[in-house]
Amino acid sequence: MKIETVADAAGAPFGNVKATREDWLRVALGVLASDGVAAVTVLHLSERLSVSRSSFYWYFRNRDDLLDELLRRWESLNTRSIVRQSEAPAGSINEAVCNVFRCWIDPKLFSPRLDFAVREWARRSQKVRVLLDRSDGERTAAIQAMFERHGYPFEDALVRARVLYFMQIGYYALDLKEPMEDRLRLAPLYLETFTGVAPREQDLVSFRAYAMLHAVAQDPATIEEAP
Repeated sequence: MKIETVADAAGAPFGNVKATREDWLRVALGVLASDGVAAVTVLHLSERLSVSRSSFYWYFRNRDDLLDELLRRWESLNTRSIVRQSEAPAGSINEAVCNVFRCWIDPKLFSPRLDFAVREWARRSQKVRVLLDRSDGERTAAIQAMFERHGYPFEDALVRARVLYFMQIGYYALDLKEPMEDRLRLAPLYLETFTGVAPREQDLVSFRAYAMLHAVAQDPATIEEAP
């Protein structure tokens, strides 16, 4: 753990701060994902980190500054990953959908708990509601563009993108606990439902290997390490 020496206004060091900016953000992200935005307070986080509350203000102007950074990280993780995976090279539409499926099985690409914490936050914040609506739109548009690149007409691609994305969000909302083996067994049927094209074995080989590699991966947004 890195120990930073903090200087006072005159530039003279006055002690060691045992938590970096990244530590504050890491713990805050975990608290947001597990307990909701109301629990993301300077006092609560300082107790988790075992540091004084005053050290928080070396890195953030105020709590709102921290919350804004948490929203940026949520967008960077969850929204950008879906967009990036939708744009990944693929030899067929089923392979392309498998690229997006990686978000649903790899929490380093997409954190379900963080996503639903932000959705719950949006119920009480118009600002967050606007950001969430924009992110949902960007995610759906990226998936729609993926279908269009593989020859689907505009409205057909739009509906397939919505079905794929809304189904997955609903899957998380229901908190379904399905073994990876069962998900992989059903994957060809899901793919044909989403794309209208029966998948080839070569469409699934890489995805299956990736899925088993990440079958027990833990959501990094909920991991808190001691500073």
